[in-house]
Amino acid sequence: MAKYSEKAQEKVHDTMHEMKEGKLKSGSGKKVTSKKQAVAIGLSEARKEGAKVPKKK
Repeated sequence: MAKYSEKAQEKVHDTMHEMKEGKLKSGSGKKVTSKKQAVAIGLSEARKEGAKVPKKK
């Protein structure tokens, strides 16, 4: 199992919270409804901020 930094875990937590409230949007502007997509967005944002996140497959 991959290890994520605290910063990455926090970012994923925030994006999941946004998704559940219906405020999370994808790159195309559509509302995100998938948990997997919300996690992917959170990890991507954490990666951009320089957090310890494993590479994309």
